[in-house]
Amino acid sequence: MRGIIGEQMKKHVRKYYVASAVSLITLAVYFSVLQNDFVTWDDNEYVLENPFIRSFDVVFFKRAFLGFFAHNWHPLTWISHAVDYAVWGLNPLGHHLTSIVLHALNAFLVVFLVTRLIEAFKERMTQGSPVPFLNERGMLIAAGTTGLLFGLHPLHVESVAWVAERKDLLCALFFLLSIISYTKYVGSQKSEDRRQKSDESNPQSAIRNAKRNGFTLLFFILALLSKPMAVTLPVVLLILDWHPFNRIWSVKTFRTAMVEKVPFFALSLASSIVTILAQGASGAIQSTGYSPLSTRLFVASTALMAYLGKMLLPLTLVPYYPYPESGPLVSLEHIASIVLVAGVTAVCVIVAKKQKLWLSAWGYYAVTLLPVIGIVQVGLQAMADRYTYLPSLGPFLVAGLGAAWVWNKAHTLKKPGPPLKLLGVAAACIVLLLSYATVKQTGVWKNGIVLWSSVIEKYPTVRFAYNNRGMAYDKMGLFDRAIKDFDTAIALDPRDSEAYSNRGMLFGKTGQFDRAIEDLEKAIALNPSPAAVYNSRNTLGAVYAEAGLVDKAFEQFNKAILLNQGQAMAYNNRGLLFVMTGDKEHAALDYRKACDLGDDNGCNALHELMRGGVHSP
Repeated sequence: MRGIIGEQMKKHVRKYYVASAVSLITLAVYFSVLQNDFVTWDDNEYVLENPFIRSFDVVFFKRAFLGFFAHNWHPLTWISHAVDYAVWGLNPLGHHLTSIVLHALNAFLVVFLVTRLIEAFKERMTQGSPVPFLNERGMLIAAGTTGLLFGLHPLHVESVAWVAERKDLLCALFFLLSIISYTKYVGSQKSEDRRQKSDESNPQSAIRNAKRNGFTLLFFILALLSKPMAVTLPVVLLILDWHPFNRIWSVKTFRTAMVEKVPFFALSLASSIVTILAQGASGAIQSTGYSPLSTRLFVASTALMAYLGKMLLPLTLVPYYPYPESGPLVSLEHIASIVLVAGVTAVCVIVAKKQKLWLSAWGYYAVTLLPVIGIVQVGLQAMADRYTYLPSLGPFLVAGLGAAWVWNKAHTLKKPGPPLKLLGVAAACIVLLLSYATVKQTGVWKNGIVLWSSVIEKYPTVRFAYNNRGMAYDKMGLFDRAIKDFDTAIALDPRDSEAYSNRGMLFGKTGQFDRAIEDLEKAIALNPSPAAVYNSRNTLGAVYAEAGLVDKAFEQFNKAILLNQGQAMAYNNRGLLFVMTGDKEHAALDYRKACDLGDDNGCNALHELMRGGVHSP
């Protein structure tokens, strides 16, 4: 008995050794990210210019849980950024450090999860034919390979090196923990059923199993609070129930599994509704006028196969893949993608009677991609590397099992030494190549200029890229280059209100007030959405103030505050204007409001006024 227990302990220790090694290698490869800066793409909205992450108070938590910000509802992500700001301030090193630690932890969990899934599969196979290549060594090879692919593949750089994509890492962390918890629930359920020889109708058994499944539900909730992409988890659990857990083999068992997942589906539905409301309110969801449903289906099928191609050969990774321009409704590329998707699905269904792995892995991959595949089009991109962060686990697991199978075949040869050495060298080369590609890809995210220059090099007609690079040049004080990029963005799209707004802001900064006013008024006319008008009116007010047109400046700030009373910028700007006109009492009122909204600048300005003898309102 002691020998059996001791061997079981050694197996557990070896599993943790492999997971820890994968995690540490991942951490080491991503260490170069610590040299990167923030980028001019959502990082300003999430961190640099976000006053709400700068204090843990009632206003912050109310905003995080009850408000829509940055086109999304993900309160746990805001809490994560707030913690980083409390520790690191606006030092990008600390924010990047948190991200790479989370990614390394996720790689650890991937190894642990794969071993649990293989153990569950082996337990089911004890009643049938054993699988020789999934002995302990094979299991560790499969799990380690899957973990290394997940941790080192350059396709995941976007999720790790981009601070604003912290939500990917947090969501995956709790998504993986939820599945791991579910494997424990399934295992304990089977053990109890064997021990008590009872079924699910036993009330005490049902209560105990519900408690064990509580952690699965809790981690699922935390995943949803990080990013709504986790809504697919209930379907993923059903796929696992079918294979490898073998809990679904008939209509009756499927019905039982579905009833068990009702709370999960209810939460998924609620999260989906909230997400649609959040993204719809901000105008992020594109109408069918922008891209008809037929086009979306073609693009979705193309992306489904393109992601697999990038997992196999990650040679053409770009931070931004523009939506295809209007052209022929049916193209050879679209038809080929649809045929491939249909063909792969058909083959997986056909072989499922003998080998369920393929359909299970393909189903996981397709289902987890479904929220971001473009059927509901959010944003202007056709696809994005970050969307593969969780879905890639399916193909990577198949690759890991393939590595274990090849190793076992080589090990059973009459002279296994040379083939095993050759396989070891090949594995080391693949790890080195992936590491090199990942380090190179992290360099693309070094700063906004490098990032958008790489997009422009690949897609020179994307006005979005010129606009964002222009903002990066502006931050660095390279005003001539910034104006040139804004000019290019406007030339590519004369209705680009954001480019007009950015160029107008820059004209105001360089004292060209007439041109600034002209551009900002043009921006307001082109995009009447509340958020865009709010920003433009604030900028226009600042330009009027710089030009000495105080009354017009007040008019713009007042209009901005009417548009959005929950933003601090207009209160700060109007407070400064009150100071300029000598009305420090009203300035203190505006600074107090900005401070209450969580803005440090408002708090500091109010403190300075109080030091000058003005009473706190």
